[in-house]
Amino acid sequence: MIEEVNSHIQEATDGMDHAVNHLADELGKVRTGKASPAMVGSLFVDYYGSPTPMNQVANISTSDARTLVIQPWEKSMLAPIEKSIFEANIGFTPMNDGEVVRIVVPPLTEERRRDMVKRAKHLGEEAKVSIRNSRHKAMDFIKKAVKDGFPEDNGKRKEGEIQDLTNKYTEKVDHLIEVKEKEIMTV
Repeated sequence: MIEEVNSHIQEATDGMDHAVNHLADELGKVRTGKASPAMVGSLFVDYYGSPTPMNQVANISTSDARTLVIQPWEKSMLAPIEKSIFEANIGFTPMNDGEVVRIVVPPLTEERRRDMVKRAKHLGEEAKVSIRNSRHKAMDFIKKAVKDGFPEDNGKRKEGEIQDLTNKYTEKVDHLIEVKEKEIMTV
C-alpha cells in the first residue's frame, strides 16, 4: 500500500512540474516590448498543405531588441509565413524583403503593458489551479488508503508532504509571475 501512496505522490509531483513548465512556456509567449523568437515560434504555417510550427520551417532570431528576423529554409515559405503572422493577429506587421521576413516589435503602451500583466497573472492562476488539482487527487487517494487500512499517522505525514510540495510549487509560480511582471513593466 505504501508503494501506491508514494506513486500517487510522485504523480502529483509530476503534475505540478508540468503545470510550472507549461506556465514558463506560456509566459515566454507574452509580449514584453522586446523581440523574442517565442513570440512567433509556435505560430502554425501552411507547409505544403500541412500546418507546421514556424520554428520547424524557418530560423527565427533577433537582430536587435525590437526586431525579429525569420529566415525560411525554403524561399517559397516567405508568403505563407507572412500570412500566418497576419492571421495570428498579434499586432505585428511583417516585412518581406525577398530573403527574410522582418518584424519590428512596436513599443508597448502603458495600457497594453497592464493588459499583458493581467494575462500573465491569469496564466499563473491557471497553473495554481492545476497544482491544486494534483494535490487534491493525491490527498483523496491517501484518505481512501487510510480508510482501507493504511496507518493514520503515515497518512497524515504523507498529506503533509503533499501540502509542502503544493506550497513549493505555488511559490515557483508566484516567482515566475513576479519576474514576468517586472519584465513587462520595464520600459
